[in-house]
Amino acid sequence: MPRMIYDYTKSELESVSFDPHLFKKRLKKATRNLLPYEIDQLENWLSYFTMNKPELQNCLTEITSKNENGFA
Repeated sequence: MPRMIYDYTKSELESVSFDPHLFKKRLKKATRNLLPYEIDQLENWLSYFTMNKPELQNCLTEITSKNENGFA
């Protein structure tokens, strides 16, 4: 079941990637719903996904800061 949530989160983020504000909002939601190891996986996926999308790269700080502070 958790893998399904992770996959759903990725597809949801892909579908809203046209809007950085909405992307960041969904990313915050994801950090509340995913397990810590899933957040690590999502962070790796986001690094790859946003590589050619500079407008979304500043959203990565949202997941990185939560992961470093142990709030995830």
